[in-house]
Amino acid sequence: MNILGIDIGGSATKGAIVDTKTGLLVSERVRIASKTIQEPAAIVKSINKIRKELNYEGPIGAGFPGVVKHGKIFTSANLDKDWIGKSLENMIWEKTGQPAVVLNDADAAGLAEMRFGASELKLYDFVMFLTIGTGIGSALFVKGKLWPNTELGHIELRGKEAEHRASAAIKTREKLTWKQWATRFNDLLLTYEALFSPDIFVLGGGVSHSFGKYSKYFTTKSPVVAAKLENLAGIVGAAMAAHEKYPQA
Repeated sequence: MNILGIDIGGSATKGAIVDTKTGLLVSERVRIASKTIQEPAAIVKSINKIRKELNYEGPIGAGFPGVVKHGKIFTSANLDKDWIGKSLENMIWEKTGQPAVVLNDADAAGLAEMRFGASELKLYDFVMFLTIGTGIGSALFVKGKLWPNTELGHIELRGKEAEHRASAAIKTREKLTWKQWATRFNDLLLTYEALFSPDIFVLGGGVSHSFGKYSKYFTTKSPVVAAKLENLAGIVGAAMAAHEKYPQA
């Protein structure tokens, strides 16, 4: 089943058609950048533009950076606050005429990585998956089961929210070297390790493809690995979620 997956981020909305049996993209990835924080209608318009550009009709899966329950947005830390209380699933349906499934973006990425990433992840009882981009997202898996909407990027780290100190956006904004940024992120990993004791950390998002440049600065007891799907995991996981809800669509 080929399904359109959408990854909504603070700097862009991205989408591609995914073969949900293999986790591979079967279309080009379309990226619509946003220079400012966009209101909900603008992002839903971008989703429809991606759908039209890929000539797609069928279920749409979308990952959103915030707490999502039954397709409704409950938090929006890095996007317009007008999202809160809105049903993104209904908005996509009204704009595109296609059924939609919406979930937390890090949860979507984690689900994809657990299914299509490194096979050894299935050997661990407790996996902590982290996405690093405009913010820091988290997805926790206990014996392969997702604990949704954890949003651990908002815990306090040295007097600030973690994602305001150690996200990829902060690295760019403050022009940090890989060592400087990794030292900050290591503080966050040590905090997570002290609180949750995961068996392994998996790092996804935009910095995952540069893992070799900074991984040597991590000092956790738990191993830290890069996500195999890198920055495509969110798109793949969103498509998976839509396929699971609409398997015969």
